[in-house]
Amino acid sequence: MKIVRFEKDGLVRYGRMDGETVKEIAYSPFCAKWREDRPEYTGEQFSVSEIRLLVPCEPTKYIGVGLNFEGAARTLGREAPAYPITFMKPSGAVIPAGASIELKERADADYWFEGELAVVIKKNCRRVKRADAYDYIAGYTCTNDITNMAEFGHDDLKLKAADTYGPTGPCMETSMDPNCCRIRSWVNGELRQDGNSSEFIFDIPYMIEFISDTMTLYPGDILAMGTPAGAGPCRPGDRLRIEVEGIGILENTVVSVK
Repeated sequence: MKIVRFEKDGLVRYGRMDGETVKEIAYSPFCAKWREDRPEYTGEQFSVSEIRLLVPCEPTKYIGVGLNFEGAARTLGREAPAYPITFMKPSGAVIPAGASIELKERADADYWFEGELAVVIKKNCRRVKRADAYDYIAGYTCTNDITNMAEFGHDDLKLKAADTYGPTGPCMETSMDPNCCRIRSWVNGELRQDGNSSEFIFDIPYMIEFISDTMTLYPGDILAMGTPAGAGPCRPGDRLRIEVEGIGILENTVVSVK
């Protein structure tokens, strides 16, 4: 099931998306009343053109896994990690499909796009064991981990955590195999990344156990699982397209800000 969060007539709602049609659901998929096997609908239905799509969840934080593809590590001249490399973006970094990625004008700028599969957390997740990890997942979505490479090793906030550095969407898919899905990225229509989640060094259950042992994950939190080889520069004017098999297409345009 593809779930979207959207705004219509000033109200934020959730819906089930089938093609170009969105059928409004009565409850948030993160509340206790939600049943995926028996969803309740309000009777309202809209075309995608009538609504404004939002990020499909409301995260308190966005946690990413660095160098989680051996091929990506190799292209950067680095060893595949033996221990997870993690980082965090605040909720203000997370923007929906169609929103603009704002990059500051700088002489030393080196901004990169990174297409990724993201996990959306369903309920409070603290000290969860690998065997139980999937019970804490609401679904999966696409994300673009924007990175200011000029700040690598200098300022982690400016490296990963700036406003608009976490485009996410357009929907949350609740029923798919996240362990074998194609992840592709285009810049201005040119294919730059073509990988598969089967290449993860650290898989999803491992990362949920690893992170939740240190901090609580809350409903709607995002876990970005790393990017395949091919991530690279982006600049104002570029159109970035991320596609994760089974989920959909996340598109955003890069703009320049002072």
